[in-house]
Amino acid sequence: MPRPTTAQITYGSVTVILSTLAMLLLSQTASGVGIAVIAMAALGLGLLVAMTVPLPKQPAAPAARTTPAAAPAGDRVPAQRSVLADSVREPAGP
Repeated sequence: MPRPTTAQITYGSVTVILSTLAMLLLSQTASGVGIAVIAMAALGLGLLVAMTVPLPKQPAAPAARTTPAAAPAGDRVPAQRSVLADSVREPAGP
């Protein structure tokens, strides 16, 4: 499972705090059970919001490099082969 992003953590936390305050103010509950129920509902709502925030898109995998069909070794670099052959041939000493 991927790690949560900063946006997911922020949205989830803000949702928990604001929904808890709103439900506590609207319900005007004073009992411990009522507060616990509201807190659990706010945590569930925050988790739902955090998990539905879109994840950043993964960078596309680089396209496979297409190489031309392999040619025989002698045909690959003919210019370099002739240069090397000329530089090796030196006149023999006296």
